[in-house]
Amino acid sequence: MSSGLNPAQLQAVAHHGGPCLVLAGAGSGKTRVITHKIARLLQQGMVPERIAAITFTNKAAAEMRERARALAGRAAQQVLICTFHALGVRLLRQDGAALGLKPQFSILDSDDVASLLKDCGASTDSVTARHWQWTISGWKNAGLDAAQALAQAGDEAQRQIALVMAKYQERLAAYQSVDFDDLIGLPLALLQRHPEVRARWQAQLGHVLIDEYQDTNATQYELLKLLVGARAQFTAVGDDDQSIYGWRGATLDNLKRLPQDFPALQVIKLEQNYRSTGAILRAANHVIAPNPKLYPKQLWSDLGEGEPVRLQACDHEEHEAERVVARIQSLRGPASGSAHKAYKDFAVLYRANHQSRPLETALRKAQIPYQVSGGTGFFERAEIKDLCAWLRLMANPDDDPAFLRAATAPKRGIGHQTLQQLGAFASQYKLSLYEALFAHSLSAAMPARALATLHEFGRSLNDLQYRARHCRGLEAAAAFLADWLQGIGYQQHLLDHADSAQQGSARWSNVLDFCDWMAQRCADPAAGDAAAPGRAPQTMLDVAQTVALITTLQDRQQEQDVVTLSTLHAAKGLEWPHVQLVGVNEGLLPMRPDDEDAAALAQRLQEERRLMYVGITRAQHTLVVSWLKRRKKGRETVPGQPSRFIADMQLDSAPVREDPRAKLRALRAEFAQRAQAQPGAGTAPPVSP
Repeated sequence: MSSGLNPAQLQAVAHHGGPCLVLAGAGSGKTRVITHKIARLLQQGMVPERIAAITFTNKAAAEMRERARALAGRAAQQVLICTFHALGVRLLRQDGAALGLKPQFSILDSDDVASLLKDCGASTDSVTARHWQWTISGWKNAGLDAAQALAQAGDEAQRQIALVMAKYQERLAAYQSVDFDDLIGLPLALLQRHPEVRARWQAQLGHVLIDEYQDTNATQYELLKLLVGARAQFTAVGDDDQSIYGWRGATLDNLKRLPQDFPALQVIKLEQNYRSTGAILRAANHVIAPNPKLYPKQLWSDLGEGEPVRLQACDHEEHEAERVVARIQSLRGPASGSAHKAYKDFAVLYRANHQSRPLETALRKAQIPYQVSGGTGFFERAEIKDLCAWLRLMANPDDDPAFLRAATAPKRGIGHQTLQQLGAFASQYKLSLYEALFAHSLSAAMPARALATLHEFGRSLNDLQYRARHCRGLEAAAAFLADWLQGIGYQQHLLDHADSAQQGSARWSNVLDFCDWMAQRCADPAAGDAAAPGRAPQTMLDVAQTVALITTLQDRQQEQDVVTLSTLHAAKGLEWPHVQLVGVNEGLLPMRPDDEDAAALAQRLQEERRLMYVGITRAQHTLVVSWLKRRKKGRETVPGQPSRFIADMQLDSAPVREDPRAKLRALRAEFAQRAQAQPGAGTAPPVSP
């Protein structure tokens, strides 16, 4: 079961006697350790349901689940492998009634939250609402409620945001809804306030494994402590050198607190890297060395020295993009002897999203396929999510999240007070919002005008549901969708809420594309849902019932052969054979805000250094680092300076590698000298380099 593990990995897998911190350097096999530890726990007789492995992304959870299943078989299917937020949902679905939540509470996405905050703050400005959203999220991640945020507000602006937060929390409660941050904060409150719930969960979880521990925030740490209790049977796996999410609440204080809160903590270091060559790791170790160390470590590899890390000085962004293209073409071309290299072997990484534009232009010009990592997917666009909410509601009127979105997109006189009253009524009588809509006693809970508006919405929904049930074929579906959008005035809604006429037009174009696609599903037998390939939906209602499945299909698409363009943050956890870091200039990496004091600036510089380290350690075989002699700053072009991190890489300290061509010339000269020194000797034999 543990074959192939190195001694440090084996020690981490075998340690079961208490709390354990595994310091897993980049590429050192942390997922391998976690999955082997799950297998070891199962082998030793622990019931699968008592094991929990917590990570930060659905993708990481899926990979971990698959690898655990490959190691431990069917038993691993019952292990709880999920994200922190999915665990929070499970806690709240099971025990949230203690906090006044019904099991069918709604989870609002980022767009829903921004819209709700606009209402709470009486603002129509999206930028302001997003600023409120980030500030409130930061407070929640730090464990503060609205009253505590108000008490510690440092200025009038923060005080106003705290007041908006108070209204926002009231409406979430009334709507029986939570946001993303509540999926951590509310479970924490649940375990803190209800000892019987806490005791039950501590007894239920025999061992907890936490992936990417360095990315946890203060609230997640407190939640972890309450889940593991005094028994402290947990394994935290992380790397302080890869902590790059301070801007969203992650804190290295959680690493500092572990040995204080758990004196029996066993610390195990994984320092052997299985990803990168010696040249790449040496540059990474040099870059990270100036940062203060909680637990010093030095990555090493037995993959050989490899190609030296190359440095490029480029005239400007367009020149840099041209050199990126030339490098890809050179490494893939027949002259390189490596024509088998795929486009997916290449990644170009940068500090900020705007840096992708000249790269995209150059790649398109060269007809090189690429993808921008982290871009907004089609089904993630606000206008498509609006329409999907309507379709979900036609298929299932009891879908409360869909009800909230459809009732206000577009607005039809149903304001937040009306929804608050409806939500309170539905919660009191344990009804869905749709069921509450037609309850006879609702008239006593709200004004007649608000009730009439709700009833009109309900009648229009019932009419749409009836028509969708009897709508068959391409032409009928197209007509239904067109009539529906016209009836709710959706095109005008988009134009009214767009930042520009061009943006409104682009969003409406997305809507038309979506409708064409939906109509085709009613007509094309090959477009049946993924659960039953080849079965043609007979009605628009059949199609609407598959929307939730349809919108997740993009996550299951096969990997495409394209070059990856990605921010350094989005690249964390990934790897490529050939990597180029671009725009490695002072002011870009490290990025330096103008409004930070000395202490904050020092912390920021340490995190930027870790970000550079993460970028370097994404590379397996070759790495190029480029900087700009002139770079754009706003509308101006300013002189560029190489990042201080380039000097810190100490590329000139690499071992001297003998040029094979020079070696060949020397050998030929040596044979020639021997031939001359031996009269009558024949021609020297050919020498291979």
